[in-house]
Amino acid sequence: MKMRRSNKFLLSVFIFVLPSLSSAQDTLNTGNTAWVLTATALVLFMTLPGLSFFYAGIVRSKNVLSVLMQCFAITCMVSILWMMYVYSLAFGEGNNWIGDLSKAFMAGVGKNAMTGDIPETVFSMFQLTFAIITPALIVGAFAERMKFSAMLLFSAIWVTLVYAPITHWVWGGGWLQKMGLLDFAGGTVVHVTAGTAALVAAIVMGKRHGFPHTAMPPHNLTMTVAGAGMLWVGWFGFNAGSALAANGDAGMAMMVTHISAAAGAMAWMFAEWFKYGKPSVLGIVTGMVAGLGTITPTSGFVGPAGALIIGTTAGFICFFATSYFKRVLKIDDSLDVFPVHGIGGILGTLLVGIFASTELGIFSGQGFAEGVSSMSQQVGIQFVGMISTLVYTAVLTFIILKVIDITIGLRVSKEEEIEGLDITLHEERGYIL
Repeated sequence: MKMRRSNKFLLSVFIFVLPSLSSAQDTLNTGNTAWVLTATALVLFMTLPGLSFFYAGIVRSKNVLSVLMQCFAITCMVSILWMMYVYSLAFGEGNNWIGDLSKAFMAGVGKNAMTGDIPETVFSMFQLTFAIITPALIVGAFAERMKFSAMLLFSAIWVTLVYAPITHWVWGGGWLQKMGLLDFAGGTVVHVTAGTAALVAAIVMGKRHGFPHTAMPPHNLTMTVAGAGMLWVGWFGFNAGSALAANGDAGMAMMVTHISAAAGAMAWMFAEWFKYGKPSVLGIVTGMVAGLGTITPTSGFVGPAGALIIGTTAGFICFFATSYFKRVLKIDDSLDVFPVHGIGGILGTLLVGIFASTELGIFSGQGFAEGVSSMSQQVGIQFVGMISTLVYTAVLTFIILKVIDITIGLRVSKEEEIEGLDITLHEERGYIL
């Protein structure tokens, strides 16, 4: 009799505890976690080696190592700063403008901490890869003429004062997110900020010695094309990974990303072919990057037909923007960061307000933000998000650059620039002649 009562007691305890155990088990979605882990590796692959090779092939041979070194050093430095405090500033609770320091040094981010149904460690690592590539993109604007020490100091301050607050505005519960801004994977957070900072840096630092009269052709387009291919593949993690789930949103984001990249490449190629008589390898891969950058904010909200229009528009507009900034304005944005990423980010941020509409027939998207009733209202929100990001980034970037110039100086000497940064800053050569 006692044994029977004991068995009944154990059975009742098991029945009581089982639902809670099941619920705890269901909190972690292993499929989503596996996908975001994979996406994290893909986005890091975009910087190392994708963007590094893409940029390094475009500069002259005497500066190839300097670009590779800058991208590698940014990856390491931003990773450490992210762990120390930048993640907390971006995604800590804080207020409408900036996060708090409750997550500094990853406080509370243990192996059992969750963000949605994936571990917070995975979410933080995924977001870290975005924080890495954004300042790395800016490298293309001041390539071949900035001091390595100035680049490190600029990147550290910029990711703290510009990237972290804007990330909080858009993705961390800040005022733009509450307003209803649609930015699926970083049109404002990554491309508008990086492009704007690049433009300001190019203007503040001035032109390279010999620009625009001296020809400065890419030294290794094979390396650039290899890097472009890596960027294309890695971008699937960038955009589809931003769904933070292995679901239909991720699948659609991957499809529209691919369509826009292809459309951007073809549009740029034909525009160049028509204007100059021959299509170039550098042109087609740059058009691909323009298509990718422009679809980034829209990738979770549009369909394939919309992506075709967005990518094609990006290829044509970014092509003519590149020519205008270099040939008309004579701004030496060395690797065309603003005309490609800045213009692409602006364009994509605005176009999501149109193509997210569910009333465009085959060009329809997946709807506006919650509480938004019309296309004009969403476009208005997108414009506010874009212009506030652009202005804030421009002002802060200008101040940061001026302070660094006054303290340690931004540029290498004319003699060092002519000899090349590889040997003058790193005592190494990319190629043995």
